[in-house]
Amino acid sequence: MNINPDAGMHSADTRLPELRQGGPEDMQKPLTSQDDVQALAARVRRHVVRMAHRSGGSHVGTSLSTADVLSVIYAKILRVDPARPEWPERDRFILSKGHGCAALYAILAERGFFPTEWLDTYYQNGSYLVGHVTHTGVPGVEVSTGSLGHGLSIACGMAFAARRAKSGSRVFAMLSDGECDEGSTWEAVLLAGHHGLDNLVAIVDYNKIQSLGRVEEVLDLEPFGAKWSAFNWALREIDGHDFDQIERALLSVPFTPGKPSCILAHTVKGKGVSFMEDKLLWHYRAPDEEELGVAVSEIEGAR
Repeated sequence: MNINPDAGMHSADTRLPELRQGGPEDMQKPLTSQDDVQALAARVRRHVVRMAHRSGGSHVGTSLSTADVLSVIYAKILRVDPARPEWPERDRFILSKGHGCAALYAILAERGFFPTEWLDTYYQNGSYLVGHVTHTGVPGVEVSTGSLGHGLSIACGMAFAARRAKSGSRVFAMLSDGECDEGSTWEAVLLAGHHGLDNLVAIVDYNKIQSLGRVEEVLDLEPFGAKWSAFNWALREIDGHDFDQIERALLSVPFTPGKPSCILAHTVKGKGVSFMEDKLLWHYRAPDEEELGVAVSEIEGAR
């Protein structure tokens, strides 16, 4: 079991529910209607704000911005089996922006990879669910991430290996815009384009705020899409909160045979909670009791 070194001040009971491979049958069924997927995204957001409040953990804004994309991916796109998380022919998903792990843990629990009760232990001493994504003891998590700039490189290796093995597995990696400041990210972009890894999809959560300021102020990425295209990737830009656009893009990969696909998902940091939306403050802050009540009310009211 992992011990969270950053959670020394937390004193919650860390006894974990018994590990369950897969969840109730209704959690494992594909969600076919947009209403179902939107309801899933709302549950993810509700989990996220409660997890952040309970733990005092940060990165609530960056978790909220990914909820819609993650919900579509796990409800309609990924070929995975919660009852067999190590199925060799599964698709792989890597959350390169590992600090946004609350949303990933929430979607995995909602889809039946492990009990939703585990979410109550997030960011507590002794929990499997540490404050940056970890794969140890957490079904459905492929690799531990959080040191920004590493996830896409790992995804490239997985995609290359799958191609060599003549496997139908696809690899999806979600990046933050801030980690596109990292040189290692662009090394991976260059390598994937060079080798034509069309079983690889990069999704950039382009919420335009990173830890210390707006992206355009810290290190401007524009023209962002043109950079990916220049590195021999096929590109689509979408509204990362429009469920139709998200689904259409993900169902269309690879966009061009022989090229890796990049989806620039324009999102809003803190999406779904009015006082968090597009606010740098909510990169690190956790909601207090009153703020939690307002956040939950807004999330539930938007369904």
